[in-house]
Amino acid sequence: MIYQVYVRSFLDSTGDGIGDLAGVRAGLPYLKKLGVDGIWLSPFYPSPQHDHGYDVADYCDVDPLFGDLGEFDQLVGAARRLGVKVLLDIVPNHCSSEHPWFREALAAAPGSPARARFHFADGRGPDGCEPPNNWHSMFGGPAWSRVTEPDGTPGQWYLHMFAPEQPDWNWRNPEIGAEFDRVLRFWLDRGIDGFRIDVAAGLYKHPALPDSDDPEADARTRDSVNPLAWNQPEVHDVWRRWRSICEEYTERDGCERLLVGEVSVPTAREHAQYVRPDELHQAFFFDLLSASWDADAFRKVISEAMDDIAGTGSTVTWVLNNHDQVRTVTRYGEPATEGSGLGAARARAAALLLLALPGAAYIYQGEELGLPEVVDLPDDVLTDPIFRRTGSRARIRDGCRVPLPWSGQASPFGFTPGVESAKPWLPQPEYFAEYATDRALADTRSFWHLYRDGLQLRAALPQLGEGTLRWLDAPPGVLAFERGDLVCAVNFGTAPTPAPVPGTPLLASGPCLPGVLSGSTAAWWICS
Repeated sequence: MIYQVYVRSFLDSTGDGIGDLAGVRAGLPYLKKLGVDGIWLSPFYPSPQHDHGYDVADYCDVDPLFGDLGEFDQLVGAARRLGVKVLLDIVPNHCSSEHPWFREALAAAPGSPARARFHFADGRGPDGCEPPNNWHSMFGGPAWSRVTEPDGTPGQWYLHMFAPEQPDWNWRNPEIGAEFDRVLRFWLDRGIDGFRIDVAAGLYKHPALPDSDDPEADARTRDSVNPLAWNQPEVHDVWRRWRSICEEYTERDGCERLLVGEVSVPTAREHAQYVRPDELHQAFFFDLLSASWDADAFRKVISEAMDDIAGTGSTVTWVLNNHDQVRTVTRYGEPATEGSGLGAARARAAALLLLALPGAAYIYQGEELGLPEVVDLPDDVLTDPIFRRTGSRARIRDGCRVPLPWSGQASPFGFTPGVESAKPWLPQPEYFAEYATDRALADTRSFWHLYRDGLQLRAALPQLGEGTLRWLDAPPGVLAFERGDLVCAVNFGTAPTPAPVPGTPLLASGPCLPGVLSGSTAAWWICS
């Protein structure tokens, strides 16, 4: 189980309202108590923060917002002493428009080696005033921006599949691969345990950059579905190269280094290609996250993952949430300002299901508190580039990034320990008091205890190690499977239903009578 730390919103050690690496270090005992095996840190590199660090200006340093390399080294050392692995978020598809190489490209002439590191192209139409092709950015609008040449005239266009401040690297240029080899070694030499790879199905574009049959698909779906811009076959060569670098370090000191990719591809079978024995160790399987709350839908995506991904010898990497998604409590139907209800019951059941599946599991910070999405942030505090580019609040991501509540009855809820006058970078609603970690730890019925108990059993029960699952017959609307002599059952409905296994549950996501699963409940039973 890996816990995603969104550094800006985890814990602020300085009182400036922005979480930092020292705050992560201070929170490590909390995460160790929860029972996680490792943490994945969102980007903390120097950046103008147009996309909260996913626009990287320097891949080998720490932005002063978050600390410095000395603080990073202290964090890694503290995590190692607690037995907690540290994964870094690396962004190889694009950089910041403030990156020195992109600045050099803007100052250089068309056709220069500096521009060859990116996707620069002449425009179409009269005087080149139209983009080179019809692709759209995932953040809305054209995927191309026109530059002003050094002599002041309108010039070429450059590709950015996200915001204009995030120009895409041209991975067909060997300089890019060599530079990222250097970046990986820089951080591996500092003792990290691996990388979460942003946009891992990206990097390479179709060499001819042709028009798309559905140019707005990426923006419409908020997913990487343009087959000309994503999932090109050459990308697998990159992961083989990165895997060999990681194995070199593993052989050197005996500690395995992990590569986990953000892989968004159309089918589980294509997903499986990224986790072949010589490529990524893991790749997030997003189909469970996107599945509707329905027993048949969950069974279908779990079966496909077990057949196509586990069949490669890799582990399936399960997720229900991350920093780009609406929080599970809200997504499953929970009103944002209430602390109980259908969404919370479903989120608890989904958490217990997640922990019972064979493979790796990742949780996003705040999920262990049952935090809902903050859906009523004022327009003037929103920072998501999607909102800036489209003017629409639909599917923006600020609501899942509001700083965590730790204690107290009013903002900043312990997010800035000792500085109660501090103003978090996104405002916390008053109802966050009900979700603070001190309350969660004190209430044995809380989400936190469900996760902690599930993680303890996941570590202790051999039935929940690597392996397969066997589906069981169950009443309509109930999903049930067997892991050795352990059974997991989930009632996807709202009414009580007979359980597949009688007896008192070993662990349940809500109240359970012997032989009966209450509505929207999951439970585990030891059957021997």
